[in-house]
Amino acid sequence: MRTVIQILLFVVAVVLAYMIYQSIQRPIDFQKAQEARYDVTIEKLKDIRKAQLAFKDVYGRYTGSWDTLIDFVKYDSVRNVRKIGELTDSMIEAGISERKAIQMGLLIRDTIKESVLESIFGKGYNADQLKYVPIPDTQAEFHLGATIITTGSGIKVPVFEARAHNNVILNNLDRQLVINMNDQSRTNEKYPGLKVGSLTEAINNAGNWE
Repeated sequence: MRTVIQILLFVVAVVLAYMIYQSIQRPIDFQKAQEARYDVTIEKLKDIRKAQLAFKDVYGRYTGSWDTLIDFVKYDSVRNVRKIGELTDSMIEAGISERKAIQMGLLIRDTIKESVLESIFGKGYNADQLKYVPIPDTQAEFHLGATIITTGSGIKVPVFEARAHNNVILNNLDRQLVINMNDQSRTNEKYPGLKVGSLTEAINNAGNWE
């Protein structure tokens, strides 16, 4: 009988030790996975911001359409100024302005068209993946929107927003810890996920991680 009790106590001790370990390790493992997924999602949101800023430079607005934005990146072009030569101290002392130096052929300033894809992202970039949240085993898309808002001073400002909820970014991770994270964000009146830009205020296209 004593041996049986000792065995049972040993089993209970092992179970308790495992439960204590899990209670400590569980949030640590979750945080590591959460940070890794946040990192790749933030990089994708930065790419979306680059594409939207280039689109606005060309068309004077942002777009809320993934098809439009992706086609722009793949097939459209942007204007860049090619600069050869710089205004030197001796030119300045001689009273030569940059405009005059260009007229004299001392400097070259040409506006050239370049592929959006190559000039902003690089030739090997897969623009078709721009809309997808970069999380394993999912084809979830970022929510994309664009509009024009009127500031308090009456100025009309084009804005855009791209976002992904924690339920998507942290899919298949510890469900209760995701719920706790979302509740904390709502308590602090923050978006429970990652986003860049805003459809309700002019924030200079900042990301909520910045």
